[in-house]
Amino acid sequence: MSALAVLRTAPDGAATGATAVLADWWEQVTTPQPAPARTTVLVVGVVVLAALTVPGLWHLLRHGLTIVHEAGHAAVAVLVGRRLSGIRVHSDTSGLTVSRGRPRGPGMVATVAAGYPAPAVLGLAAAWLLSRGYALGVLWLLLLVVVLVLLQIRNWYGLWAVLVSGAVLVGVTGWAPAAVQTVVAAALTWFFLLGAPRAVLEMQAQRARLRRRGGRDQSDAGLLAGLTRVPAVVWVGVLLLVCVALLVVGGAWLLAAWPA
Repeated sequence: MSALAVLRTAPDGAATGATAVLADWWEQVTTPQPAPARTTVLVVGVVVLAALTVPGLWHLLRHGLTIVHEAGHAAVAVLVGRRLSGIRVHSDTSGLTVSRGRPRGPGMVATVAAGYPAPAVLGLAAAWLLSRGYALGVLWLLLLVVVLVLLQIRNWYGLWAVLVSGAVLVGVTGWAPAAVQTVVAAALTWFFLLGAPRAVLEMQAQRARLRRRGGRDQSDAGLLAGLTRVPAVVWVGVLLLVCVALLVVGGAWLLAAWPA
């Protein structure tokens, strides 16, 4: 075979190999996995809930919620036509998403309001997938979110937090047995569903402390109050109601889907 022939056939072979890899990956993602007993899913949920009440664990786990929180701001900013400038995640678990566009109006309100419900929305999507047996699909969905945030991260600590999260997901997705993947996917789903209202309550507690000190309210609820003239406490209630509603629906999907 001539060198020219080799040059001509190699790309086709590479393309065939890539197609085979993609086909194998798609088959894995779309193939339902064995579901654990409902008791196992319930126990996983209780363990996650307990972890969210431990201050040290909450501070560590809160970084995952912050990453998704900022991803929610960023996604809605792009959807409403704003120009995304970057995302920051800080060691105190706070975050910042910077976008450019009109400083007021419905688009800005939607962008600011999207942060706290974002983990609950992601948890709801994960619960829907899990209810149909697609545990691996849940892990790939979360990995996609991490990769998209990674492309916009603009500080070193945020880069570290996102890379660690991505490495954990890659490890579980690539090497863990199917049973472990299912339990991890269920734990992460519970984490986002339960953690979302927990974060809203934390915001309100921080607002109360800040008010006692006479500080300026820079929370999402405070920003929404400035944009809409609706009191911040009303926005806290709205965000909490949305997160709790998504928790109820997602939890019902999780518990009803698994065989007893």
